[in-house]
Amino acid sequence: MKKHYFSLFTFHFSLLIMASILSACSSQRSMGIRTANLDPSVTPQEDFYQYACGGWMNQNPLTAEYSRFGSFDQLALNNLKQVNGLIQSLAEHQYPEGSVEQKIGDLYNLAMDTTRRNMEADSPLRHTLDEIANITSRDQLTERLGEAMEFGLWAMYVDADAMNSSMNILNEAQAGFALGEKEYYLDQDEHTRMIRAEYLKYITRLFNYFGFTAAEQRARTVLRMETRLAEAAFNNVELRDPQANYNKMSIPELQQLVPQINWTVYFRKMGISPSCISVGQIRHLQEAGRMLADEPLEDLKTLFAFQVMDGAAAYLSQEVYMISFDFYGRILSGKEEPAPLWKRAVNIVNGTLGEAVGQMYVKEYFPEENKARMLALVKNLQRALGERISAVTWMSDETKQKALEKLSAFTIKIGYPDKWRDYTDLRISKADTYYANLMRAARFEQEYSLSFLDKPVDKQKWYMTPQTVNAYYNPSSNEICFPAGILQYPFFDMSADDAFNYGAIGVVIGHEMTHGFDDQGCQFDKDGNMINWWTEDDKKRFDERTKVMADFFDGIEVAPGVHANGQFTLGENIADHGGLQVSYQAFCNNEAAKPKNQRLGKKAGFTPAQRFFLAYANVWAGNIRPEEILQRTKSDPHSLGRWRVNGALPHIGAWYDAFGITPSSPLYLAPEKRVSIW
Repeated sequence: MKKHYFSLFTFHFSLLIMASILSACSSQRSMGIRTANLDPSVTPQEDFYQYACGGWMNQNPLTAEYSRFGSFDQLALNNLKQVNGLIQSLAEHQYPEGSVEQKIGDLYNLAMDTTRRNMEADSPLRHTLDEIANITSRDQLTERLGEAMEFGLWAMYVDADAMNSSMNILNEAQAGFALGEKEYYLDQDEHTRMIRAEYLKYITRLFNYFGFTAAEQRARTVLRMETRLAEAAFNNVELRDPQANYNKMSIPELQQLVPQINWTVYFRKMGISPSCISVGQIRHLQEAGRMLADEPLEDLKTLFAFQVMDGAAAYLSQEVYMISFDFYGRILSGKEEPAPLWKRAVNIVNGTLGEAVGQMYVKEYFPEENKARMLALVKNLQRALGERISAVTWMSDETKQKALEKLSAFTIKIGYPDKWRDYTDLRISKADTYYANLMRAARFEQEYSLSFLDKPVDKQKWYMTPQTVNAYYNPSSNEICFPAGILQYPFFDMSADDAFNYGAIGVVIGHEMTHGFDDQGCQFDKDGNMINWWTEDDKKRFDERTKVMADFFDGIEVAPGVHANGQFTLGENIADHGGLQVSYQAFCNNEAAKPKNQRLGKKAGFTPAQRFFLAYANVWAGNIRPEEILQRTKSDPHSLGRWRVNGALPHIGAWYDAFGITPSSPLYLAPEKRVSIW
């Protein structure tokens, strides 16, 4: 199973005391809510999302480079500017060869040097394309597949064994079709047919740019072969089933499953000798094997040549970069122009030397007191979730006990890792082309991943960099992680009171915790093993309740004639629901523990409960293009921002009380129709 990091996102008495101390002066803090974000022309009973976020949306119209811009993106942009300042300070000076400062500075300068890339044109790719052209047998093709990172029909990576979470094994996952979602190849609605037509034009332009003959014919070959792979692939709902995506077998069993490939040769060329493998999607891998045996060799070479060009287009000349952007940016997402070069350069450095940059970032921008307050929040939410688990009536005591054990076993990671990544073996050289450096970095990442093969899992490893604006729950390690990058406004504000912080970052914390008990996370035990810990009746009742959530979101029309996919977004919607319920209870617990004269009251006319829900809604403020709505509905397991508010809150009883939502409200949902899980 390809690892799912769900993202946005023994109790100790001493931590309760710390939480009380940290919140004792919260009545003196600001309310955190910025009234300019509101739209007073709409009532909260009519359209809560518009009421809470309309002002922000008016102040932050989409610019040409964005297909979506929201509170997440605003914070990410601020982080990007901060990181850019740190990187530029290195790029302007010379450092000893091999030092991390030299690597960061030189890679940034290479990314910024479009003049050099324009002069080099397609030359950085010629050697690889010539190698593909010179393949004369299927045996040679198998050998090249084992060596290559630039092309292929499947992905190989090392990760924890889902059934033995303390050990790493080799995993396989479907790949080979550039549009990513199988529906783009198969759906027959007008918009999807348009996407396929434009995709053919894009492929043709790439072949023309690199000097291939019969470009249109080659493009049709690529689309035909990718469609063949897509037809055999799992869709996004099927990919969410951990059991169906875990198929552990020995290498001889793999050879029998897909006999068209000499796996001994393939793995030797990868430089590994795995003891076993978990095949993610069997029917896709079998189809890939059949393709390698029955497709004309020249057609296979055409597909792989396209994969190389498609993967490299963003890192070569401006001309080929714009060919790529015109399709992936403009057609698929509705963007009008690319992001500025400096942003793309920072993202490359972040993606290549992320923890090295992260060390600089936390030293400059992450005060230790933020970590202390976050830890108190996490522990308060952990207690509240335990209370809610204990209180549910649909779950047996036997399963409750296992759930509480899992909750108490959470590993909590906040801010940054205790052990930083070593980049000594990564060579960045300005004497080489930008693309050559990126390929070397990709090889470095692959070798780093493969170095963990058949070894114990490193529990200290982080799966996001500290500067990332996001959070995650990892089921195989039963951990929740909140990087320093997200611990800023509008998620977290040290100067704001508890109503704001519980409504914003508190819900994010609760969201990630609830992932441990959503429709996927509930299949993993406290140690991260994919083992059933439910009674049969409890799981049946759980599935009945989650179906209410899936059906509700299926009924939401996100664009004319286009509905949300409630099953695809189910895990994230369950986590939003749980995050709201858990964080609100933790907030109420925290208030109840204070002396009456220290409890929060109204600020700017808003009660603490109202400020809680306004803070939550403001996290999802954003504008989005019609093209991006359609793309995300196919590809994003999260609901759109509007529906993470107007779709989630109608299931929360406290929200009705806070804003006086009555049956006459368009958002009103009868109690018997509301989701009730945690």
